[in-house]
Amino acid sequence: MDISYQTVTDVDIDQWNHALKKKDSVEVLKWAYQTFGDELVYSCSFGAEGMVLIDLISKVKPNATIVFLDTDFHFKETYQLIEQVKQRYPKLQFVIKKPVLTPEVQAEKYGDELWRHHPDQCCKLRKLTPLESVLSQYKAWISGLRREQSPTRAHTEFINRDERFESIKVCPLIHWKEEEIWMYIKLHQLPYNTLHDQQFPSIGCKYCTQPVKEGEDPRSGRWQGSEKTECGLHLKK
Repeated sequence: MDISYQTVTDVDIDQWNHALKKKDSVEVLKWAYQTFGDELVYSCSFGAEGMVLIDLISKVKPNATIVFLDTDFHFKETYQLIEQVKQRYPKLQFVIKKPVLTPEVQAEKYGDELWRHHPDQCCKLRKLTPLESVLSQYKAWISGLRREQSPTRAHTEFINRDERFESIKVCPLIHWKEEEIWMYIKLHQLPYNTLHDQQFPSIGCKYCTQPVKEGEDPRSGRWQGSEKTECGLHLKK
């Protein structure tokens, strides 16, 4: 059977999730790479979950492909972390995907500070369209979504039909709690974005990410002052 978004049914997804129900994250990753092989890619934002997943993936498939969507607007700490990770995992294949438009051309075409007056358009140009281009080359992709992160992610399964990108989305960390993510990072002495130590629990582009006060929702620092809570990568069309 040719396993792809076009051929997989909801029944197939349900059966896979039933079979994986009591499996751990490594076993889910093993299943995913056995099923999709080189047709599986991990789109990583290099957040705390990303560090855990990269480490787990390196144990299952040392030469796996890791894609980073470089919007040109990331914090310098994020770029520094990527270089650290490349040195720690030299066998992994890191692909840096940039938007078609440079920041300068985007400003000329859509106006300065598009992220401020039309954040959805900015995310589409600098994240959604580049990821569409990447995922069109693969049958499935890995994401670090966790159910406790937000209401929109509360029903995420290990294996999901991704209508947004017409792909199969594998989410091995759905049951992990935030404290478990950090326990793993500390236990294995993994590198991580130092902004996490400065009250940035969720890190995106520098223009749309603010520190969060103690007790606030971890994602409340994203797109402050607007109703926007997701860049759109994990929402339906």
